[in-house]
Amino acid sequence: MIKHSVCTMDCPDTCSLDVEVQDEKVIAIRAGNKNPLTDDFICSKIGDFTKRLYSPDRLLYPMKRTGAKGSGEFERISWEEACSTICKRFQQIRNDFGAEAILPFYYGGSNGVLGQETADRAFFAKLGASRLALTVCAAPTSAAASGMYGKMPGVAFEDYVHAKLILIWGANPKASNIHLIPILKKAKEAGAKIAVVDPKLNFSAREHDLHLPVFPGTDLVVALAMIHYWHKNRLLDETFLNEHATRTEILLQKAAAYDFDKASEIAKVPASDIEKLAVLYAESNPAVIRIGWGLERNRNGGQAAAAILAVPALMGKFGVTGGGYTLSNSGTTKIAANKIAESQIWDTREINMNLLGKYLLEENSPPVKALFVYNCNPAVTVPNQNAILKGLAREDLFTVVFDQIMTDSAKYADILLPAVTFLEQEEIKKSYGGFLLQYLAPVIPRCGEAKPNEEVFAMLGRAMGWSDRAFQDTTEDYLRKAADAIRAPGGPITLDQLRENRVVFFDFPGRNPVQFKTAFPWTENGKINLAPSALGEHPYEYIEHSDPYPLTLISPATNKTISSSMGEYNLRELYAIMNPADANSRGLADGAQIRVYNDLGEVVCKLKVKDSIRQGVVSMPKGAWRKSSRNGQTATALAPDTLGTAGGACFNDARVEVTSL
Repeated sequence: MIKHSVCTMDCPDTCSLDVEVQDEKVIAIRAGNKNPLTDDFICSKIGDFTKRLYSPDRLLYPMKRTGAKGSGEFERISWEEACSTICKRFQQIRNDFGAEAILPFYYGGSNGVLGQETADRAFFAKLGASRLALTVCAAPTSAAASGMYGKMPGVAFEDYVHAKLILIWGANPKASNIHLIPILKKAKEAGAKIAVVDPKLNFSAREHDLHLPVFPGTDLVVALAMIHYWHKNRLLDETFLNEHATRTEILLQKAAAYDFDKASEIAKVPASDIEKLAVLYAESNPAVIRIGWGLERNRNGGQAAAAILAVPALMGKFGVTGGGYTLSNSGTTKIAANKIAESQIWDTREINMNLLGKYLLEENSPPVKALFVYNCNPAVTVPNQNAILKGLAREDLFTVVFDQIMTDSAKYADILLPAVTFLEQEEIKKSYGGFLLQYLAPVIPRCGEAKPNEEVFAMLGRAMGWSDRAFQDTTEDYLRKAADAIRAPGGPITLDQLRENRVVFFDFPGRNPVQFKTAFPWTENGKINLAPSALGEHPYEYIEHSDPYPLTLISPATNKTISSSMGEYNLRELYAIMNPADANSRGLADGAQIRVYNDLGEVVCKLKVKDSIRQGVVSMPKGAWRKSSRNGQTATALAPDTLGTAGGACFNDARVEVTSL
């Protein structure tokens, strides 16, 4: 039997799925046809999802720790005992240290609408726990996009076929956003040029026309040099800027300090190539920029994102199909979260998630005495891994982990709670790539005693003795409230409509928006703010990075993992990629076992020597599990917990050295 579902993983494509089920067991997962963008194929990660669904490490029942923290030794308990234990410990910690000593730790990339900021928010708000700043990904780019355009809907991927130039800046659609690849091929066959700005080349010679392997953290100066060139040569669209933009002069004044030669020196790419890109963009209509999240992962990331987002406005590339930019389209679906689950005002202290290690180890007022981890795996995804692991090993830290599988974080839990996968739950999934909502129903019964988020946090609320509506509502109640709370282009949406059609497309009018024709900035005044307050007191100011270690480590997404999900079976051996010149100067050969290290930690892994990575840069996959390296450390062990724009993570500010083992 074929049943319909939707992938909820952290990916802009949001694939519809056809799931083959026999005897209430998933046999195969293939592409469905509800989302026209994704109806031809799906990624191998989800194609192989049964490896997680039926893994021997799948969490099926609540459990409590019996061995040392980190040992992974647990015994089965009931849900009643688990909830009672959690609530008693939380009450004790609240009495002894105050409720802010309790920290929920979570992220939302792979959730449906109910999976975050609903019953969980109601629970932790009523408890009075510390709040978490969700800054490990997309904080700098979101701050820039919100401040400049109000998160205006971007160019639809399907409309890239109309562009004459496609500029891919800080993104690798071959790893995530794979359904953009055939569209790029069609566009190129129709005569489009494809330019790529990335320290690592992920495209073959026939797939792209220009590559700028900028040094990590220097995207800002490249964008400013291009802007300076256009301004100096009177190529800016003054008419558009006068009508639609504010604070233009602030950006132009900053750009005046950078010509192609200066940008070349800082970014370590030929000045002629920067000029070539500037000329190509100026002369191409329509032109679209696919902005990724790779460029934000450093202290200059938010400033760089803003400069790049300003480019189509400065050059008047809006108003035509296939012209403008695409970053995240998550803001197109607006949800009044408090209408799904009413909660108390939550104004306790806020902790930046990138500083988890420091908060677990350093004295604070109050100290963190309880950690509730769900929707994420901080042991391998958050900067300063060794500090986090040391903090998780504290015997006085009461830790709850609510997950699908025995993750690296779960091994440190005092109480484990089993979570459903997307194949076992009823949900509504919005997209941050496309312009649609999709409904998913369970295709199989829940495995073991696994439960969805909204049910678990309602159970915990009742175990605390609370009678609030948020803790009495069922999944059906939550789904109906969620559908009513959604506001999207095209009018109201009902749960019955979603269930019947499985998908609802937006109407701008038209299924896809055209920026500055059917979609406009959602800022207060309806204009573009080219120097938003999120950039701080010194907008577009480039910060030099100095460090005694000679190589820069980047940790991009690959086609093997979605954050750390599926890393348990899909990325079994960790590796680092180096340029041949860097490897040769260190006497390192392809396939060698190497040590990548800095003052924060070291990773022992395999070396791959490739000329696809620029000199001076080392690449190590994001989302690897600890068992994939020879010493139990991964790329996050080398990443500093310094903060960028909007408190964003600075993974790519890691500086390292590499030697033979």
